[in-house]
Amino acid sequence: MLKRVPQNFARWAARLAVPAASALLSVASLAAPRPLAAQEVAGRCTTTDSIAVRGALRVNEARIRTEAGLTKGNPLNFPTLQRSLKALYNMGEFDDVQILCDLETVPGKVLTVVQVKERAILGDITVSGPKAISERSIKDKIDLLIGRGIDPLQVAKAKAKIDSVYEGAGYYLAQVTIDSTVMSDGRIALHYRIDEGRRLAISAIDILGNTSVREKSVVGAMKTKPEGFFFFRKGEYDDDKYVGDLGERIPALYARLGHVDARITKDTLVVDRTKGKGLVQITVDEGPQFRVGSFEIAGNRHFNTEDLKKFYPFDGNENKTLTQRAKGLVFRRPEAPEGVFNQEKWDAALEKVNGVYRDNGYLYASVRPVVERKFVGADSAPTANLRWEIDEKNPAIVNRIEIVGNDFTSDDCIRRQIFLVPGGPFNQQLLIRSYQSIGNMNFFEQPMPFPDYRPINEQGDVDIVFRVKEKRTGSVNFGASMGQGGVGFGGFIGLEQPNLFGLCKSGRLNWQYGRFFNDFTATYTDPALKGTRLSGALSAYRTQSRFIVGNLGQNIRTGSQFRLGLPTPWSYFSTVAVSYNGEAATFTSGQIAGSCSRNCFRSNVGLEYQYDTRVDMPFATQGSLRSVQMDFSGGPLGGTVNFQRLTTEMRGYALLGQFGGSNPGSQPIKLTMGMTARSGVLFGNSGPFFFQQQFAVGGVMFGQQLRGYPEFSITPQGFNPNTDQFRSDPASFGNAFMTMTGEIGLRFNQMFYFNVFADAGNNWASARQINPTRLFRSAGFGVSTVTPLGPLGLDMAYGFDRTTVNITSGRIVKDPRWQFHFRLGQLF
Repeated sequence: MLKRVPQNFARWAARLAVPAASALLSVASLAAPRPLAAQEVAGRCTTTDSIAVRGALRVNEARIRTEAGLTKGNPLNFPTLQRSLKALYNMGEFDDVQILCDLETVPGKVLTVVQVKERAILGDITVSGPKAISERSIKDKIDLLIGRGIDPLQVAKAKAKIDSVYEGAGYYLAQVTIDSTVMSDGRIALHYRIDEGRRLAISAIDILGNTSVREKSVVGAMKTKPEGFFFFRKGEYDDDKYVGDLGERIPALYARLGHVDARITKDTLVVDRTKGKGLVQITVDEGPQFRVGSFEIAGNRHFNTEDLKKFYPFDGNENKTLTQRAKGLVFRRPEAPEGVFNQEKWDAALEKVNGVYRDNGYLYASVRPVVERKFVGADSAPTANLRWEIDEKNPAIVNRIEIVGNDFTSDDCIRRQIFLVPGGPFNQQLLIRSYQSIGNMNFFEQPMPFPDYRPINEQGDVDIVFRVKEKRTGSVNFGASMGQGGVGFGGFIGLEQPNLFGLCKSGRLNWQYGRFFNDFTATYTDPALKGTRLSGALSAYRTQSRFIVGNLGQNIRTGSQFRLGLPTPWSYFSTVAVSYNGEAATFTSGQIAGSCSRNCFRSNVGLEYQYDTRVDMPFATQGSLRSVQMDFSGGPLGGTVNFQRLTTEMRGYALLGQFGGSNPGSQPIKLTMGMTARSGVLFGNSGPFFFQQQFAVGGVMFGQQLRGYPEFSITPQGFNPNTDQFRSDPASFGNAFMTMTGEIGLRFNQMFYFNVFADAGNNWASARQINPTRLFRSAGFGVSTVTPLGPLGLDMAYGFDRTTVNITSGRIVKDPRWQFHFRLGQLF
């Protein structure tokens, strides 16, 4: 009896030496009786009598036959079988495909069998273990379809992609394992299990090829840092930061130092996977250091050449801004020597020139910077000849200004904050300032979209559109508390609407009550009286002092004030105001209780000038404030006191840096530095009944702010440790003061601010005694936020110059310590 012996032809052909025609057929598997010669078997299998499909359970046989392309009677050769096998594998449905020759099933006939092994069906994909990278990001790398056959190659490729993602994030020790499980319906579930390990730590960074720039300077310009001694210097590798270092930060450093042709020729990351450490090696070609040569300007018509040359950064007359000086103090970095080309300064000057053109209506002007590299002289000194090629085009005129989204706030109210006018030239700086002023109103959600400006004709005239979104501005707040230590029951009721009737008028009622205080205040403010540029404010108050002043006890002040603001044609940001204030005082306890119930009256006229360019209120990050206020009481105005009072305040803010979006309309985290100086003097005699017109220094609630010290504790006689927010002394009040504050703050958004600060200040009996070298010092940190009850601040400060009396010796000794301060509402 003949025995069927199927064989894989690849192995069979390796054992037989047959003619070329028989060898071509060896791609198939042949079966033949043993007595037959090899040549006879091979010859019979080259022509098929019938075709069969075996092993197909899910895939339709007709489809397999069609893809295979085999027909009976046609000769089988190597190219034919190769095309068939390739077409069947390309279906993506099989793990194995063989073409066999069966000579036994049908005696005397040649049966060509297509033997397939179907792939398992994918039923589910799960991922576990990712923490540093989101699970969704991992699944996006797995290009497998549920319900389709599982391709081992695609499974392996997905694993490789996941490995690449982790390597890009610095996790070179991450391991990915794949588990498979048979589901109840026979399909296969794949589970990608990830062990991230820890991120690769950079042990060192080697800079090779540098001769002019120190390795420390190059590494200092990078965001990729080697691990250090302190816990926060982890040295974790981040591929995005590293790419930014190579493509931006290192070239920018060299360009700033005159090496404009510097390039990175090679970078290598040597990874020790057993220790999780990495060594970064960067090879640089510094190129020559170019010095500044000639400079010229071409194409300018609106501005003369001398005016534009003021922006040239290499004339030796550079005036640094406050922000640049602040950054120089905080972030020390290498600077190019005098006369060496600095790409950063060149770019900054170009932006200033573009800004000047935009501020004068030339919105479409273009300034093309040209840096012509030459080697001059016998020693071929590298020289950069510079040129601005200007195409001014036509100036743009503002056609129309639209405001969109203000459902409650009137257009006129918003337009008072816009410094551009229809029919006038476009001005980029005024557009930005208008945008900031509308944001400072605090009537709209932040961040606001930056205004759109679009051309409307061939001349380039523009329409400007401001887009706002209203937010709730009014508030009603109330509360009560029961204090210990004799404080007793207290509470507050407040009603405030800063945008009455949508006309930017504001009204406020506030009542605070308790054992030590009983205050009522009502205020109404109109920024445009009867639609004019005059502003007005009217307030009335009755205030019972929160503190007891020695043997004078507590006092009650009742009065009202009218304030009239006048337009200032010389400045958009200046305000001049005149005010009148009438106030009566009486005392409810102490030795003079009831002795000043009729004739203790103060009649006062005030003059005020204020220049304010601050932005990002209420936590300013840029701009300045300058304020001078003079009060004249008594004399021809009447009343029982006669004195003059002068106070000044100066604030300046410089943006040190920001984290996040840099485009207008975004709300990045901003790092800022601020300086504040306040001073005041009082001439004449405020009398015993209006002592509060004198100056109290210390704390944050009642007098001039000096954190680290209790309320009223800084007196003309020195530090008084026996005062607090409920007790004071007539000797605590002086006729002259000075306080200064320096701070570095982090503004997270319009609602939250953190800062570190240093305060200094003192209180004197008269202006002649002012001595800026004798100040009480403190330092600390604080956090501020805006709540429905008003601004809220918490400060912790260390008073360096606090003193106390030694009980044993009776001598005054130093007693520096921490002081906690709480600020709320109008006390902010």
